[in-house]
Amino acid sequence: MATRITNLSRLLTTLLHETPPFPSGSSSHGVIGKIRADPFGRSGSFSHYSSATAVAVPKESDGVMGSRRVGLEILGVLKDYEEYRRSLYGEITHKALLVDAVGTLVVPSQPMAQIYREIGEKYGVEYSEVEILNRYRRAYGQPWGRSRLRYVDDGRPFWQYIVSSSTGCSDSQYFEELYNYYTTEKAWHLCDPDAEKVFKALRKAGVKLAVVSNFDTRLRPVLRALNCDHWFDAVAVSAEVEAEKPNPTIFLKACELLGVKPEDAVHVGDDRRNDVWGARDAGCDAWLWGSDVPVFQGGCSKDRCPGLRKRSI
Repeated sequence: MATRITNLSRLLTTLLHETPPFPSGSSSHGVIGKIRADPFGRSGSFSHYSSATAVAVPKESDGVMGSRRVGLEILGVLKDYEEYRRSLYGEITHKALLVDAVGTLVVPSQPMAQIYREIGEKYGVEYSEVEILNRYRRAYGQPWGRSRLRYVDDGRPFWQYIVSSSTGCSDSQYFEELYNYYTTEKAWHLCDPDAEKVFKALRKAGVKLAVVSNFDTRLRPVLRALNCDHWFDAVAVSAEVEAEKPNPTIFLKACELLGVKPEDAVHVGDDRRNDVWGARDAGCDAWLWGSDVPVFQGGCSKDRCPGLRKRSI
């Protein structure tokens, strides 16, 4: 019988620091964009990051020693919350790991505005990438009046509104080409190409794994295209669950699918409101990606892999 994991934070920290550092040449043009992406090319919670933001790759001197320092900081950050959870549930044990999809597990391969413009040129789109990004932000920030949920089924009505508002183009062929592009492996890549080693180690140790994501029904094809769907025991998609993070319902559904109690699960995601607060409202433990957990790859701290932030189409 698989062994039960006690204090998953220590296991993750150990695993994260045993694999090679994140390769500095893995990002395009020597930079890593700080992007937060949605299933249709969105780059936003815009109060913090946008796809237009980029930072230089850190020097090699920021490597292993920096990751060890951050590892110690992580344990300190978690200490107070772990003590609080011990007061509620006793000694901390985690039987399940829930993982956010876009921005934590996967990221868009190109900035949203760039793809909108490049594909849109043959359909008459004339806006610059900056104009598209600004119009996108305004459109996405407006209430979606047709439903309390943005992502219903395949999300087409919502994304048609976003694309036409962002580009000024309502051509159905343009929309379909753009929409379908974000269902392919060309549009996405894994945040950490070596993440599979960590997930396999966790499953071997008896930890159940699930993806919890605000996404439409294209998430499953995306995970299959990236050949990572088999890493997980369950997938909770907002379009299927009919609840979007930070609504605790989606986290509770993930726990139900895994057959664990919420207090036995920890969720890792990059959005403090949607991932951390939402998961904790459901009774789960929660760690912030890029802060409490640096990355799924060892030797890679928040400062060394600064582009791993959230949410695209």
